[in-house]
Amino acid sequence: MKLKNYYKPTPKKWRKFGDAILVTGTFITGIVLVEFDKLKEVYSIEMLRCMIGGAMVLGVAGKFLSNFFADDTVPTPTDNEK
Repeated sequence: MKLKNYYKPTPKKWRKFGDAILVTGTFITGIVLVEFDKLKEVYSIEMLRCMIGGAMVLGVAGKFLSNFFADDTVPTPTDNEK
């Protein structure tokens, strides 16, 4: 995981992993928002905000961080080859 790898092609397994994290976070956020009235009877408003915010942040961060992994065996074009 390196900063310079952000613009390199992401390996398939890391794309799948990042997409799975994003889908899970989106699913959790959606369920909490849809069932908000029922959940606020069980949890406090602050806890629900933390659930929604945490799921959103983890989903986006997981997808974003997966872009930093690159397959070193794939040659990347240089500026002259573009």
